Amino acid sequence: MLREEFIEKIKDWFIFLEVEKGFSAHTLKAYRGDLRQLISFWQMIDQKELNLPNSIGQTFKRYIVSLFYKKISKPSLCRKISSLRSLQSYLNKQGIEFSVDCKMPKRDKKLPVVLGVDEIFYLLDNIEVEKIDSSYPYRDLALVELTYATGARCSEIVNIKMQHINFSEKSIRILGKGNKERFVLFGSKAENSIKKYLEEERVFLQSKQQSDYLFLNCYGAMLNTRSVQRIFTSFKKFLKVDREFTPHKLRHSFATHLLNQGVDLRVIKELLGHANLSTTEIYTQVSSAELSKMCDEKHPLNKFGSLIKDK
Repeated sequence: MLREEFIEKIKDWFIFLEVEKGFSAHTLKAYRGDLRQLISFWQMIDQKELNLPNSIGQTFKRYIVSLFYKKISKPSLCRKISSLRSLQSYLNKQGIEFSVDCKMPKRDKKLPVVLGVDEIFYLLDNIEVEKIDSSYPYRDLALVELTYATGARCSEIVNIKMQHINFSEKSIRILGKGNKERFVLFGSKAENSIKKYLEEERVFLQSKQQSDYLFLNCYGAMLNTRSVQRIFTSFKKFLKVDREFTPHKLRHSFATHLLNQGVDLRVIKELLGHANLSTTEIYTQVSSAELSKMCDEKHPLNKFGSLIKDK
């Protein structure tokens, strides 16, 4: 297969990913960017080697080699290779035989950064609505409260609709990655914040434009993820320690705090919407790291050793 035919085939592939596989808009956007880079690379080598038309198999191999020489992050490199493997599998099923034979780079294991329980309680219990720098402080506070209460992703929070919320059972139906549905739970504190927002602000916002979404912007339309990021950044000043405050850090904190309280890892997996338990297991490493730090600081033998040194 030559380049022109390949470009036509990937249009069908994206329809397949969106309709049959249920890939998120974010993933599809990333894959499209990867494929544009591949096509540009293919076009470049065709121009340099006019008498040597390159097949798709040759191009894939050469493109992957070029990626390893570029200074891009390992997660980005893994995603690019993953997208090529997915495309290869699709084309193989279409009768176009070739292979993408390469090993994934080993990712560096980075433990997620979490906020302590005390930090979050201090943040949520000591904020005065008047001090929140926003035209809609009740909305912003409810947004932060609900993110921590449910552990939902930022993209999932903004897509919550009023009909998805069951106040009597304190549960929300979430549409997660791959259009997979799950239920998340929230407590009385988050419930009170949501109801306060509904009474004080959402009624006014909805009057501008009829919308089913829970969190609305100043025009009465769905709040987008960028706006959520900005809202979280504005809450950073309320933390005791100067550190980044993002929806994803709050999600990590939610999972770690549940694990520390003895909640079964499989339950946390379901609440987070992870496809595999191995993804959720990273929080056991965070808990172990916290436990090790606590032992170093609190264990009487360690204190005894420091006393000897002082003498």
